[in-house]
Amino acid sequence: MIPAPFDYVAATSAAHALDLLAEYGDDAKVLAGGHSLLPMMKLRLAAPEVLIDIGRVTDLSGITRDGDELVIGATTRHADLAASALVREGAPLLAHAAAQVGDPQIRHRGTIGGSLAHADPAADLPMALVALGGSVELRGPAGTRTVVADDFFTGYFETVLGPDELLCAVRVPSRPGLPWGYQKFTRRANDWAIVGVAASGGRIALANMGPVPIRARAAEQAAADGASAAQAAQLAAEGTSPGEDIHADRAFRQHLARVLTRRALEHQA
Repeated sequence: MIPAPFDYVAATSAAHALDLLAEYGDDAKVLAGGHSLLPMMKLRLAAPEVLIDIGRVTDLSGITRDGDELVIGATTRHADLAASALVREGAPLLAHAAAQVGDPQIRHRGTIGGSLAHADPAADLPMALVALGGSVELRGPAGTRTVVADDFFTGYFETVLGPDELLCAVRVPSRPGLPWGYQKFTRRANDWAIVGVAASGGRIALANMGPVPIRARAAEQAAADGASAAQAAQLAAEGTSPGEDIHADRAFRQHLARVLTRRALEHQA
């Protein structure tokens, strides 16, 4: 449980972080809250030669409104998301999801950008961002590009984020009063979801039902065509191929997806 040796550099700004990424390339990893990266380093699942710390970069944190979107800096803490009046009003599903992450210690150190870049398919915030139809801003040598959440995640712990790019901000539509539902099944309160479901504005996202947070498109289409919550939920697992482990096999996860989707649709806030 001891990481491999590494060098440490604290970035003073987003521009400085990008310069460091350009200098060190694939040998570097970006560190923010550290609650995803450091455990992987202790297990030697990640062995970067250099850690670039962006945790103190003030221009990468904060929550603002830009027209009909909320713009959330990548180093914004989960606890700040959960408590933000702007998020609670405009995207309450995201505030709720942030409040479900880990325990208070994790929520006061972990960041939204770190969770999204880590891309754990069982995590709360990637699923929430997909359900909300949000996007991420990636900054690199060629400038800034915006990638919608549906296209950002590419595989287990993999995204389209390039080795010379920095996830700088997250954008979510601000839709006060829009009904939403959120359900997840865990063994213990602080565990990753065995299966999770988030629903908002006709979109239904599933966690831990594949290598990325995925859309339950058959269920979405059924609901759009007038099916009841129970009828739509029966299609939630269609086309999914979840993994199997000591907690659940594939059939049980697919069963949970149907049950939790029905609850998410029937008990929307």
